Amino acid sequence: MSAECPLRFYDAGFEVTPEYRASLPDMQNSNVTSIPGGVVPLLQVGMSNFRLPLTLARRGNAGTVAVEASVTGTVSLDAMHKGINMSRIVRIFYEFQNETFTPQTLKKILETYLAEIGSSRAQVRLDFNYPILQKSLRSGLSGYQYYTCAYEGVLENGKFRAFVHFDFVYSSACPCSAELSEHARTSRNILGIPHSQRSKARILAEIDPAQDIFIEDFQEICLRALHTETQVMVKREDEQAFAELNGAYYKFVEDAARLLFAQFNTEPRIIDFRIVCAHLESLHSHDAVSVIVKGVPGGLDHTFSDFRALVC
Repeated sequence: MSAECPLRFYDAGFEVTPEYRASLPDMQNSNVTSIPGGVVPLLQVGMSNFRLPLTLARRGNAGTVAVEASVTGTVSLDAMHKGINMSRIVRIFYEFQNETFTPQTLKKILETYLAEIGSSRAQVRLDFNYPILQKSLRSGLSGYQYYTCAYEGVLENGKFRAFVHFDFVYSSACPCSAELSEHARTSRNILGIPHSQRSKARILAEIDPAQDIFIEDFQEICLRALHTETQVMVKREDEQAFAELNGAYYKFVEDAARLLFAQFNTEPRIIDFRIVCAHLESLHSHDAVSVIVKGVPGGLDHTFSDFRALVC
C-alpha cells in the first residue's frame, strides 16, 4: 500500500495487539520542548460533563435513589508536563460507578486520581437533580419536587474538602406591596393584590467530611427558614393555603438571606457557607438579589456575580 494513497476503509475486524498499542504515538507525554506558549503549571485539567447513572444515599433508612449525574473531574498539571491522559479521568470514575454515593465517596475517587495520574491536586463535581416527595398543603396529595444539587470534592496537600451545592425555589411576597394593598383597602375600600414571585436561594456549603449530611437536610433547613416553597400538587384548597402561607411569611430578599443565615449558622455539620438569593420581581423589570456568607476567616467570600443563573 502506497503511503501517498491510503485506503478509505474501516477495518471492523482489526484487533489491537499489545505490540501495536505500544507503537501508538503518545503526544501528551512529549518532552517539554513540545509545549507551546508559557511553560507554566495548570491548576485544573480534565473532563467536564460526562454523564452516567449513579446511586445516591437517602437519609436514614430510606434506601437509595438513582439519578443521572453530570461529572467534572480535573487534576493539576505541573509546568514540565505537556498534558494528561484525559480518558483516565472518565475510566477511573467508572471504577466507582456501582458505589452508593455520598460526598465522602468523592475522597476515594480523588485519591485514585492522584495515585494513577501523578498530580498534586484533584477535584471532582457531580451535578444532579434530586427527587423528594412533597405533600400538598391541604388536599392530601403528593408529588415529586426535584432539587438542583451537586456534590464537590477537592483533595490537595493531603487535605480533603467536601462541598454541597443546593438550590431551593420558593415564593416571596413583598411586605411593602402587602402593606400598600391593605392601606388601599382600609382607606379607600379598593382591592389591591400584593405582588409575589418565584424566587431562588442558591446554597454553597462546605461540610464536615467526618459527618453525614444529606440533601433532605438541606431541603429541611431551607424550608424551616423560608416556609414558602413552591408546590407540586395543587387543588383549590392548596392554592388558598399557599396564599395564606405567603401572607404569614412575606419577605424581602434581604430577609430571605438573613433567615437562611440563622438556620445554616446553627448546623454543626456545616463548616462554612455562602447563600445567594434572587427574587424575580413581578413588579420590576429586574430582579432583587442578596448575598451573605458565614464569615469564616479565609473561607467562602461574597464574590458572586452570575445572578442571571438563578432565573427559575
